[in-house]
Amino acid sequence: MTERIFEIEEDVDLRVLYGVNNVNIRTVKDLVPQVNLVARGRTIKLSGEERDVETLVENLETLVDIAMKTNALDERQVVDVLKGNEVMVEKVDNEILHGVGGRIITAKTENQRALAEEYEKNDLLIAVGPAGSGKTYTAIALAVGALKNKEVKKIILSRPAVEAGEKLGFLPGDMKDKIDPYLQPLYDALEDMIPQAKLAEYMEKKTIQIAPLAFMRGRTLSNAVVILDEAQNTSVPQIKMFLTRLGYGSKMIVTGDLTQVDLPKEQKSGLRDAVEVLRDVKGVSIVEFNHRDIVRHQLVTRIIEAYNKREKQ
Repeated sequence: MTERIFEIEEDVDLRVLYGVNNVNIRTVKDLVPQVNLVARGRTIKLSGEERDVETLVENLETLVDIAMKTNALDERQVVDVLKGNEVMVEKVDNEILHGVGGRIITAKTENQRALAEEYEKNDLLIAVGPAGSGKTYTAIALAVGALKNKEVKKIILSRPAVEAGEKLGFLPGDMKDKIDPYLQPLYDALEDMIPQAKLAEYMEKKTIQIAPLAFMRGRTLSNAVVILDEAQNTSVPQIKMFLTRLGYGSKMIVTGDLTQVDLPKEQKSGLRDAVEVLRDVKGVSIVEFNHRDIVRHQLVTRIIEAYNKREKQ
């Protein structure tokens, strides 16, 4: 008789692995009755004949791998793994990661693909372009993918709170409550990619951090993907301060739309300045999105084209 303790990594969503009402665990017990299995949280205790236990441990490792990579695990896949059948995990071109429910998130347009490719080669990316072109969504997908693949230990999200003058003192609640209204688009993207319970756990453990731009000074951000959204609303000193937070093992992605600057007219956008200053710096990639990348309602493209036409006139 052999006993083994199988520990499940923190990054694995137990709701996905165990299934609704523990259906996946029950399936394992039904198909491998010769091994006694007791699951408690992230610990699974196995006992039985050594060969049976070791085989089940290998199968559990495969199930954990599928759950982590695809954010989904159904009863059919469990059966296939336990019976030794090949489990096909759908792979598509330009795939970044599997989102909630196993939905595949891809780089859909030419410049989204360019952003994903440049991410592999550079530590600082600047993505500029119109609303709806997917620059922020793609940036967050790349960050979540890096976290899931253990390339980084955390994700840090920041966005200038222009309406509150970056003081953040006029809104009720703690720091997170104050900055949340400005970061809602980032939350929307995260909720597409990480199951709700797991996202809450990441937030609680600060694996995913909300860092208001005004509070970034003095920090060194290592082993992280750091995203600055709506960077067109930063001042030149603010974006310089932010960019110099980059630490070892980290990547930064800065996104913004230079046609939607909310700063006073006499103040130069920090994003515009950064694009000018850093264009030829080694290790920095600037990806310029355009109306052809817009993936929202087709009317959004026509609206942006109309405004651009008037500005040119």
